[in-house]
Amino acid sequence: MNKRKLVPGYEISPVIKGGWQLSGGHSLDRKIEDDAAISDTLAFIEAGITTLDFGDIYTGVEELIGKAVSQLSKKQGSIARDQIQLHTKYVPNEKFLSDFDRSDVATIVNRSLSRLGVDQVDIVQLHWWKYEDRHYLAALEELFKLKEAGKIKHIGVTNFDVERLKEMVAANFTPASHQIQYSILDRRAENGMADFCIENGIGILCYGTVAGGFLSEKFLNKPEPKAVETRSSVKYQLIIDEFGGWDLFQELLSVLNKIAKSHQADIGTVASAWVFNRPAVKAVIVGARNVLHMDSNLKIPNIKFTEGELLEIAEVLKKSKGPNGPVYHLERYFDKHRNIMHTNNN
Repeated sequence: MNKRKLVPGYEISPVIKGGWQLSGGHSLDRKIEDDAAISDTLAFIEAGITTLDFGDIYTGVEELIGKAVSQLSKKQGSIARDQIQLHTKYVPNEKFLSDFDRSDVATIVNRSLSRLGVDQVDIVQLHWWKYEDRHYLAALEELFKLKEAGKIKHIGVTNFDVERLKEMVAANFTPASHQIQYSILDRRAENGMADFCIENGIGILCYGTVAGGFLSEKFLNKPEPKAVETRSSVKYQLIIDEFGGWDLFQELLSVLNKIAKSHQADIGTVASAWVFNRPAVKAVIVGARNVLHMDSNLKIPNIKFTEGELLEIAEVLKKSKGPNGPVYHLERYFDKHRNIMHTNNN
C-alpha cells in the first residue's frame, strides 16, 4: 500500500487502523483478547496498513499497541519503529477544563510514551469537550512545546469546528491533521471544513466511514434493529436518523450494493472509498476488531468511481435531511448524541 504525504517529511498509510474497537469501553458485552488483538495489529502492519490510531482514554489500547510495537521490534530490530506511525490523543477530562492545568499535558503525553514503550509518538491529537472553557489554545501551546522537546513529531486535533481551527492558525498552532467523523451519511465536513483544511494544509483523517458497521450488507433489506451491541452502534443509529431515517438509508444501501458488485467489493469498502476520494481527505480510519475485513480495507484506495456511479449516489444524498451544523456540534451540545460519550475517562 503506497503511503500518502500528510505534511512535508511525514507519510501515513491511506488506510489507518483504528483502536477504539479494542477499548474496554467500546463494547457493551464483548471482551477483546489481548493476544489476538496484538496478532491482528501485526497482520495489518505487515499488509501495509502501518498507521495506527488510538487514544489516551481508550482503555488498555495504548498498552496493547506498545506490546505490538515491542513484538515487531523483536522481529525486525531497530528498523521496526520507522515502519509504523503511532497516532494517539490527548483528551483532558471535561470536569477539569475550567481549571485547566498546563502541566497535565506533559503528564498525559509522558504516560502515553511509557505505555507505548517509545521515546517519541508520531502524532498527538487534541480533543476538547467544551468550547466555553477556552484553554484549548493553552493545551496546544503545551503540545507544541513537547514537539520542540522531541517527544511528539506532529500535532493534530480532533472534532473541532472551523471557527476554532481559525483561532489555532491565527495563533501559529496550525495542526498537521484534523480527525473528524466524515462519511457518506455524515457530510458536515463539507460545510466549510474541507475547504479550510485544503487552504491551510491540514489533512483530514476520517473516522466513521462505515458508520459502525451499518454501511454493510448485514443491514441491506433488513428492518431497523431494536438492540445493538456497542456504543458505536448506538451513536451511528442516531446519525442514520439525522440522515433521513431507515427507509432513506435502505435506498442508499441499495445503490452502494449495486456499485460494490461492479467493483467486486462490498458496501463498506465502497462507502469508505467514497470518503477517501473527497477533497482534503488524506486517510480513512477503519475500526477493525480483527483481520476479518482486512482484505477489503486494502481495496479502499484503489476504487475509482465512474461519473454515473457518483451521480447515482448524489441522487440519494439530495434527499438527506442531515446531519446539519458544524463538525461534532450535535455530539457536543445535543443530549441524545452527547450522552453516549464518556467525557471524564482520563
